[in-house]
Amino acid sequence: MTHPTDPCTRSGFRGFGEDAPLELDSGLDLSGLVARFRDGTDESLFDTLAAVHNCARPVRLAGTSTTVDAATGEVLSTFSSTDAPLGVLYRPCGNRRAHVCPACSRTYARDTFALIRSGVAGGKTVPATVADNPLLFATFTAPSFGLVHGHRSGRPCRPRRRDDRTRCPHGRPRWCTQVHERGDSRSGAPLCADCYDTASAVIWQWHAPELWRRTTIALRRAVACYLGVSEATLGEHASIQYAKVAEYQDRGLVHFHALIRLDGPAAAGIGAPAPAVLDGPVLAALVRDAARTVALLAEPVDADDIPRVLAWGAQLDVRVVTAGRRLDDPDAALTPGQVAGYLAKYATKDVSGLHGEGQHRRHIAALRAACADLAGRAARHHPEDHDYQRMTQWVHMLGFRGHFGTKSRRYSVTLGALRRARTRWQTLAAESRRTGQPIDTRDLECRLLADDQDETTLVVGSWTYLGTGWRDAAEEALALAAAARAREYDQWRSGSR
Repeated sequence: MTHPTDPCTRSGFRGFGEDAPLELDSGLDLSGLVARFRDGTDESLFDTLAAVHNCARPVRLAGTSTTVDAATGEVLSTFSSTDAPLGVLYRPCGNRRAHVCPACSRTYARDTFALIRSGVAGGKTVPATVADNPLLFATFTAPSFGLVHGHRSGRPCRPRRRDDRTRCPHGRPRWCTQVHERGDSRSGAPLCADCYDTASAVIWQWHAPELWRRTTIALRRAVACYLGVSEATLGEHASIQYAKVAEYQDRGLVHFHALIRLDGPAAAGIGAPAPAVLDGPVLAALVRDAARTVALLAEPVDADDIPRVLAWGAQLDVRVVTAGRRLDDPDAALTPGQVAGYLAKYATKDVSGLHGEGQHRRHIAALRAACADLAGRAARHHPEDHDYQRMTQWVHMLGFRGHFGTKSRRYSVTLGALRRARTRWQTLAAESRRTGQPIDTRDLECRLLADDQDETTLVVGSWTYLGTGWRDAAEEALALAAAARAREYDQWRSGSR
């Protein structure tokens, strides 16, 4: 039992100590772990687990690197993979998908949260004045391609009066009186698979990134028109900045959730004061109008297909987070921290989240099959390489080929800068431990987030890829269990604030 004076007991979190061991699957072969305890390499394994933050599938490298003073050419330090605890350098996989690597996914989510929040409240070298500019939280959806079952928060799926209950041409009911809970395998499935336009759904998903691009262009034109300036000179008066993530709906099509901010002249930098004549509600109206006018013509897959006009769905939700130059409503439903948390959560999901444990959703399988079928038809019809032929590379994404998270250039800090800052901090901390000198915290954030051209050292390395993953399944299970415990601690700490 943990001693009453143990700091973990005082803190109130029971996840540490001898009375809270990490539990592994009883069916695992633990002979490899037992061997490490016998040969004394168990501490090296634990040090490596800590170094990669309990990554489930770390990358193994062999080689050397040398740190050189960029000004003088003096060699400051050298490192070899043979100096690493296990004799091989382990690096986190960096995968953003939670089902692939929970630990790296959490790191990605934290970085995404920092990136998004700095664009709405300042920080990370972004001026705090950015919070004064108009800010919207908008959700763009896919159109309907047929009636589907859905989760209705405890209400029946698609109720109809008895005198209004009709059937589709295939004899199937157009109503459903069941209550679908979250995770129900039928949620998102068509009421009639034969009526549902699966091919058009895949084509829409394929072109969704282009729809977003055209929406940003239409919005810039609308803002320029409202300000009475030309689109070419808009940058001299205002600029549109955004951060966007994609999220799969139960029906297998993506939502786009976006934070849209209006800044002043681009040359004035991130967060420059927006034009006084354009506040949050006006910007929201411009976004709604722009989204309704955006459309594109998708060419037929082959001679038996038809052209399609693609647009956003009717369910467009645009909310004002910051009106701009007016005090925020303290009772408002959305706050900058909330929307940053929403987008960070969505950024770590992908199509795997549509499958519950042990579930097989037929409509998801149908979307995958449609991707492969359309790609095959395009290959047979077009003798030369055609855009639709590449759908075979995106079957696992149900035809969505865009990035799950994107942002405009001047929205905020970049993920690369945050990762670089983390590496710099680790270098500073290691040097402080080695020399015993305290870290100078004056302007520390600015130094950590400085551009590459401000670097005073150069790292030259030669590395060879050895593989991905731990030595055996037991070591991977240990990493996953440690990552889960760390997640529990973070959740407890967040809830106890």
